[in-house]
Amino acid sequence: MKTIQFVILTFLCAYLVSTVSQAGDYDGSKPLIFSVKTVLECTPNGESHIVTAEEMEIPQFLMVDFKKMTISPLPPIAGRRDTIIKRMERINGKLFLQGADGGIENVRDGVGWTAEISEDTGRAVVTASGDDVGFVIFGACLPR
Repeated sequence: MKTIQFVILTFLCAYLVSTVSQAGDYDGSKPLIFSVKTVLECTPNGESHIVTAEEMEIPQFLMVDFKKMTISPLPPIAGRRDTIIKRMERINGKLFLQGADGGIENVRDGVGWTAEISEDTGRAVVTASGDDVGFVIFGACLPR
């Protein structure tokens, strides 16, 4: 569960949009700071509710490093591993990132995730899924 929260928060930090950003800031050529705005948690019975980053125990800001293909908490958190970006692709003015994270050792909390970042605005949507839970995270990115 904490891994899911970490991944979600990482991409939500990317949702913070700067009005002075120029084209190319969100195409994967520059590192981004991702800010979590809204997290929607969904369960198999059809219930969903908004949760905070604090409730999910995830950082409010994440660093997306395209050269290293990693996502990490900002500021760094001792003992917290980086999330690895396994795939990155640009399609129709959007940057898509995908990965999976095993979570905390000896805890069944691994998730798969996909993030979409608008190359025009830096707005982002992240989806993550694990055992009997799904998350939709809305956020924004800011060039670092």
